[in-house]
Amino acid sequence: MLLAINANNTNTVFAVWDRAELKGSWRTATEGKRTADEYVVWLDHLLSLEGLARGDVDGAVIASVVPDVNFNLVTLCRRYCRTDPLVVGEKGVAVGANALVDRPAEVGADRLVNTVAAHDRYQGPLIVVDFGTATTFDVVDRDGNYCGGVIAPGINLSLHALEMAAAKLPSVRIRRTERVIGKDTVSCMQSGIYWGYIGLVEGLVKRIQAERGERMCVIATGGLSPLFSGATEIIDHVDPDLNLWGLHLIYCLNHNK
Repeated sequence: MLLAINANNTNTVFAVWDRAELKGSWRTATEGKRTADEYVVWLDHLLSLEGLARGDVDGAVIASVVPDVNFNLVTLCRRYCRTDPLVVGEKGVAVGANALVDRPAEVGADRLVNTVAAHDRYQGPLIVVDFGTATTFDVVDRDGNYCGGVIAPGINLSLHALEMAAAKLPSVRIRRTERVIGKDTVSCMQSGIYWGYIGLVEGLVKRIQAERGERMCVIATGGLSPLFSGATEIIDHVDPDLNLWGLHLIYCLNHNK
């Protein structure tokens, strides 16, 4: 089985693949001080709940945009899974997609992994909207290459900034409101955040398509992507596990070389 780890700024996702079948995935807060020993206790418990065992893991792949966590994640794989992990972005690791941008080395590992997975699952020219700590828009051409994109503040980040900067505004949870016009402070804030982000997505997707001069399939992914399912016709598919599938593909590509 393959252990796939995706470390982002807010959360780190662990997943286990048995060939092309996702056996389970689990999310924990990204924390640079968390040791490999702490990871393994947490992971063993969750694996057991799904009837899985760490001893069945014979391969590992990591994509990380948080350098502080890399050492302990690699140590987890080497010490407790007895496997040397493939780390996306390291020299010699094939991704299967080209970064057609001015500075390819600056492209985050998560965005390249999304590119590979989206091209495999959906083909054609694509826009991948990843709702994470930042809301990113990745442009993928019909050949599966990463062509650039957009980075905007994430929805939780924007909500937190609003609460911190305005003394009389309360802390609220993100939810889809039935009406755009709120009748109290909480509903006004929820509407502004939720429908404001729908407007952000619709506006940027239309501008990207106009700039590219072609109709592009739009894929929503990331931890908050299910929240936007059915909210706008601009999103064609919601695929929360897209990044995990990309890690599986990249591992297979390098393993089969």
